Amino acid sequence: MSKFVSAAEAAMLVKDGDTVAISGNGAGMVSGEAIFAAIEERFLTTGHPRDLTLVHSLGIGDRGELGTNRFAHEGMIRRVIAAHFTWSRRMQELIREEKVEAYCFPGGVIQHLLREIGAGRPGLFTHSGLNTFVDPRQDGGRCNSRSKDELVNLLIVDGKEVLHYRPFKVDVAIVRGTYADARGNISPEEEAVDLDIHTVALAAHNSGGVVLAQVRQLVEAGGLHPRSVRIPGIMVDAIVQDPDQTLFYGRGYDTTVSGARRALLVNDRPEIPEKLERRIIARRAALELKAGASLNFGFGMPGGIFGVIAEEGSRDRLWMSVEQGVHNGSMLDDALFGAARNMDAILPSIEQFDYYSGGGIDIAFLGMGEIDAEGNVNVSHLGGNLIGPGGFIEIAQNAKKVVFCGAFDAQGSRLDFTDGTLRVLQPGRVRKFVERVERVTFSAEFARQHGQEVLYITERAVFKLTTRGLQLMEVAPGIDVERDVLAGMPFRPIVENVATMPMQSFK
Repeated sequence: MSKFVSAAEAAMLVKDGDTVAISGNGAGMVSGEAIFAAIEERFLTTGHPRDLTLVHSLGIGDRGELGTNRFAHEGMIRRVIAAHFTWSRRMQELIREEKVEAYCFPGGVIQHLLREIGAGRPGLFTHSGLNTFVDPRQDGGRCNSRSKDELVNLLIVDGKEVLHYRPFKVDVAIVRGTYADARGNISPEEEAVDLDIHTVALAAHNSGGVVLAQVRQLVEAGGLHPRSVRIPGIMVDAIVQDPDQTLFYGRGYDTTVSGARRALLVNDRPEIPEKLERRIIARRAALELKAGASLNFGFGMPGGIFGVIAEEGSRDRLWMSVEQGVHNGSMLDDALFGAARNMDAILPSIEQFDYYSGGGIDIAFLGMGEIDAEGNVNVSHLGGNLIGPGGFIEIAQNAKKVVFCGAFDAQGSRLDFTDGTLRVLQPGRVRKFVERVERVTFSAEFARQHGQEVLYITERAVFKLTTRGLQLMEVAPGIDVERDVLAGMPFRPIVENVATMPMQSFK
């Protein structure tokens, strides 16, 4: 059989009960959409393949029909093992309604576990996930009552606690590049990111499975620069050419995003957030930036900091990175988070996670959904939905300093800043500060044990994690501590020597 097949022919290689590992991120980055669509069409037409286990390390989709939404059909999926679910509301619904088993692990853990599977080693041994919902002393990564298996266990190695994530057989890998040559070599050279495409392919190939690759263009043998080949042809079983393949969903290829060209970005730069809360938080968080430090930015609220950096022209003094593997450049936000223009480097995300897990981040700026009296943070399970941490756990556990960014409350809050004074016109209906978080995605106790510096920045108050608990450090000018802060918290933080938030936060 030729390696070069149609998407429908590639879909026939997926069998009932297979474990399918896929690569991709956000709005279609290195996402094999043509193959996904063919597998979905086959299932909707014939009822096969069914009872699949779907594995992916980062969120993939458009919150509608694309990405992992293609697999989110009752009967098609039996189990999902993933790190992020925001982009697939249909998968979230299946999980919530107990129609599939759901296991949620950190993004870096999934990538590293796939590498260990591909290398034939006995699973992944790591500290990543200790004291969080992934720890078997809490939920063991199980995300609904249907999920019964123990996929991770706690061990003591050389006197230290570690988690052992158990290996499994990968039957199918679905990956994407830009080019394939006649010998089957795959190059992602014009993609926004490399992610874990080699790791996913390795796990399937060395498990005796099949590797399905989607590319935009075929070239003759020898037509690829050896340095650009990420997956050698010996590992690839079937190649699907999709000439209509785009860099992101609905967006053509951009050489400034792939790193092939550096453009003069005169008018193309991140903007300061318009919403008052987000603008204040971004400006206050930006005061924690440190020239020359290794900085990480998470998805969501921290994205507003990019606009402040652009406004101040401080980008060249900073070293920024995101979990998808991009270093520096003009970072993109929202659905395109994880990509950048005019970047310095694009690494495979698994190598980025190696850097993060080993303590390479000096300061991380991350979002926060819920915060409790202990200083724990939940971003993974909110409002009855499984969100997932993505790369949050590896980043938050291992950064020397963590700056959490989020609104004080949510849904309906109204603020006004006039004449140097912030006023709360109406508090939000949903409290972000709670007695106990629904799930622990960031462990305050773990942070204390490892000497991390932790700040929690909101638009009206800044808190700090101390050995005695959560301490109120600053409030915005005009804010009454009792009325505007403590009245919105079910617990009382330490209140000593409270300062005023710097006026630079309110420009």
